[in-house]
Amino acid sequence: ALSGGNVATERAFIQVAVMFTAVLLDRRAITLRSVAIAAIIVLIRRPETLMSPGFQMSFAATTALVAVFTGLRGAKWMRKWPGWVKGLWALVVSSVIAGGATAPFAAAHFNRLAVYGLPANLLTVPAMGSIVIPFSVLALILAPFGLSWMAFSIMDIALQWILGVADYVAALPGAVERVPSPPGAVLALIALGGILLCLWNGRGRWAAVLPMVAGALMWQMAERPALLISEAGGLVGQFSEDGRVLSRPRGDGFVARIWLENDGDAANQEAAAQRSGWTELEVGRSTQVGALSLWHGTGRAASRVVEDACARYDIVVLNLAPEDPDTQLQQAEDASRARVIAPNPPAGAARATPVSPCLLLSPRVLAHSGAIALSQEDGQLYLETARQRQGQRLWSPRAR
Repeated sequence: ALSGGNVATERAFIQVAVMFTAVLLDRRAITLRSVAIAAIIVLIRRPETLMSPGFQMSFAATTALVAVFTGLRGAKWMRKWPGWVKGLWALVVSSVIAGGATAPFAAAHFNRLAVYGLPANLLTVPAMGSIVIPFSVLALILAPFGLSWMAFSIMDIALQWILGVADYVAALPGAVERVPSPPGAVLALIALGGILLCLWNGRGRWAAVLPMVAGALMWQMAERPALLISEAGGLVGQFSEDGRVLSRPRGDGFVARIWLENDGDAANQEAAAQRSGWTELEVGRSTQVGALSLWHGTGRAASRVVEDACARYDIVVLNLAPEDPDTQLQQAEDASRARVIAPNPPAGAARATPVSPCLLLSPRVLAHSGAIALSQEDGQLYLETARQRQGQRLWSPRAR
């Protein structure tokens, strides 16, 4: 309860329990079996954590560390080393292995890589292991006598050192490298390769590098959507050579931040909106996406000129319903909703039809589709909606 009960804490608790049980049974305490038992128990209790960064990073680091140090156990070339050299070697190896094992998952979930993670760990891990943890146990022992402050005062010095190193390293130029979000199969390939590398014996284990390299190449070659439209229609983002160009400097701030993070872009919403790509009009703003023209209107003034915009542009995006819609506009909305929900073919969703000269993405249409992404492939724009990604499951919210 004190720790919050997160995945990493549960994993550590279960592994310690397995380790003590193994000691009582005169078996090896730290093995990959204990890691597997911890993973099985956590997944039985909370299967949804499989997709969480906490589960993936915690078990990736633990599995890699156990596999590496099991392989190094009894290494002849280390036997003559002095004890302090072995300790320093173990610190460096553990930092490198844990950092390398968690880096792909941290980059995929948080869109950033800590460039100076290794030196930061080398400066802080000894303080955590030799001061913070032992003195926290001592504080617990001294608490009934009212003397826990003695241990806490020493802990405070070590914690201040750790926080100081973290602040200093984070402030260094180039301390964080932004990376775009990978396709869905990338992490699965990297995880598969890592597991095979840890479990496979003999020289054949190096074949496990192949899926990891394949995942890295897929990540490197992945392209971001050419156009993103928020669920409420209040924000549109077009991808350009300079990065994502947003249609508005304010509004839908959370959506803008997620888009930019997933692009691996360090800019904020205001800076992204100042990039070239959108043309400001008397009402609304327009841009060109491949061979298609797009108009984005916000506010009541835009809701009054929808019919004219639909006649001039291929895609029309609104954050308010059209004012006094006539029969033609209602038919255009109905036709657009059908084209968005089940585009057939996917590349033809934005093409004009006799019923609707434009793809009209009003709040009523977006309520059924959710956010929309347009990706460019072979000169054509392919449409994908949040509803398609979400699927039709019992726990999925129904379209309004």
